[in-house]
Amino acid sequence: MDHLSFHPDYELPLPEWHAFPMRKYALLHDTLVAEGLAHAGNLREPEECPWDLLALVHDAGYLAKLRDGGLTRDEERRIGIAWSPRLVRRARLAVGGTIAAARAALDGPRRIAANLAGGTHHALPDAGEGYCTLNDVAVAIRALRAERGLGRALVVDLDVHHGNGTASIFADDPATFTFSMHGRNNFPLRKPPSDLDVPLDDGLEDAAYLALLAEHLPAAVARAKHELVFYLAGVDVAKGDRFGRLALSADGIAARERFVLSTLRAARVPVCVTMSGGYALGDDRRTSAERTAELHAIVHREAARILDAEMGGDGPVANG
Repeated sequence: MDHLSFHPDYELPLPEWHAFPMRKYALLHDTLVAEGLAHAGNLREPEECPWDLLALVHDAGYLAKLRDGGLTRDEERRIGIAWSPRLVRRARLAVGGTIAAARAALDGPRRIAANLAGGTHHALPDAGEGYCTLNDVAVAIRALRAERGLGRALVVDLDVHHGNGTASIFADDPATFTFSMHGRNNFPLRKPPSDLDVPLDDGLEDAAYLALLAEHLPAAVARAKHELVFYLAGVDVAKGDRFGRLALSADGIAARERFVLSTLRAARVPVCVTMSGGYALGDDRRTSAERTAELHAIVHREAARILDAEMGGDGPVANG
């Protein structure tokens, strides 16, 4: 990829009992470095997103609470992580990382970039929710419109959870097309309509999932007529995910990534990839974060294979 946003402060300490696999960010970074997919030529540390850009999406009152530590206990519980200055820094860095990756996708020679965080699609203008403090993709879209006149944008959200924050933010925005494939019975309870929603039944496996994706993604691309796409490559669709309820195998996720990236590359439009969710259970050999990072690495391997094939070369693509 042209650009990978990563910062060590994407990670912050959590209690041992906490369900969020916070170490997945550093572990994904280390995996991609070891495989030659992340290197000095494409790794960049983002800066914290300025407050004025965050205000393009988020309410002034909510931002003031984040800045000053004024969240109520219920508001903290809704986010799922206790307030701290490091939480706020982490969230602002992740938004900055998505903005930087989107700029790089627009400007880079291969027109594909990624943030090794982000995809925080539950964050609403006036509240955080579901481990999402700020909505990075929404801020990036509005920031790029303000700074360089970005036109139509497409959000492809394949996290297992519906992107309620993103759908709400762009509900009345005809220039942003939101596409979500998500668990019908999963979080959040209230699912405001995206431009195209594909609800999925519990226990869905590879073949059925991929058939639905093949049916609906090309339609979303055709309808969106976009100039930039944000792909939320959540891996909580995997079988055995703590919060997922679907049953995709690692091979099924790899097939998903190949289809999504190939379809978007065929449209000849820049692509910005974000991580979004993943909460794999640990086993005898690997922690939850290690298993989750392995799944998050798949989209980067598939992107490298596609780019290498386009170049007709033999680049550093690891076996997946």
